[in-house]
Amino acid sequence: MLGLFAGLAGALAVAAGAFGAHGAQGQAAEWLRTGGQYQLIHAVAALVALRLEARGPGWLFVAGGAIFALTLYAMALGAPRWLGAVTPIGGAMLIGGWLWLAWRLRG
Repeated sequence: MLGLFAGLAGALAVAAGAFGAHGAQGQAAEWLRTGGQYQLIHAVAALVALRLEARGPGWLFVAGGAIFALTLYAMALGAPRWLGAVTPIGGAMLIGGWLWLAWRLRG
């Protein structure tokens, strides 16, 4: 399942980045670009984590990337700006995933 969700996250990230580059302007384009970059990087990280049999960090990458990116995508599409207060929760999950992965690979 982790691989499926990582693949879907990667596809959504590419779509958001493309929309940001070609269909949005100003702050909306920036939010789409930022969300797309973070989500795509962490979709790939989740696939690497899966390959390393580190599913816990992989799920944090997918879930954190979704929370981080989807709040930015939503604001780009007109959702209230207070939603941006949720974005750092996703970022904290991404940081947690990296720390967990580092802990797993220590040695």
